[in-house]
Amino acid sequence: MSLTMTDIRKLAEQWYAALDRHVPLRDVTKFLIDDGLEMRFPETTAKGHSGFAEWYKAVTSRFFDEKHVITTVEGTVDGDEACVAVLVHWEARMWDPPAPDSAWLGFDADQTWIVVADDGDASPKIKTYIVNELAPVPGSASL
Repeated sequence: MSLTMTDIRKLAEQWYAALDRHVPLRDVTKFLIDDGLEMRFPETTAKGHSGFAEWYKAVTSRFFDEKHVITTVEGTVDGDEACVAVLVHWEARMWDPPAPDSAWLGFDADQTWIVVADDGDASPKIKTYIVNELAPVPGSASL
C-alpha cells in the first residue's frame, strides 16, 4: 500500500468520529499499530494497545458529548511512513462527582502523528500520536 495525504485525512476523520461516538475498544484500535505504538497525551504516555486501552477507558468514563473538528491535516509522506501535523478543536462535557453540574470543555489541540502503511488491510495506521499543545478556548473549564 502507498500512503497518500487523502488516505491520512480519511484516517483522521474516522479516528475522531470513533472517539466522539465512544466506539468499543476493538473498533478504535483498528486505527492503531500495536507493536511500537506510542501515544503521548498531556496526562500520560500510552504504549501498545494495552496502554491505549487504559487511557481510552479513563477518558470515555470522564468525558461525554464529545465533538472533534479537524482544522488541519498536513504532512509529508516518505515511502510507507508520513509525519503529519494535525490541528483539531475538541469540545466535551465532563462531570466530576459530587459536583452538581457537568462542565464544558473547549480546547485546540496541536498534534504530531507518525502514520504508517499497513499492507495487512490496506489502510494507514497511527504509529505515534503526540499532543504537542492543548490550548483552552475562552470559557473552558480546566481539565
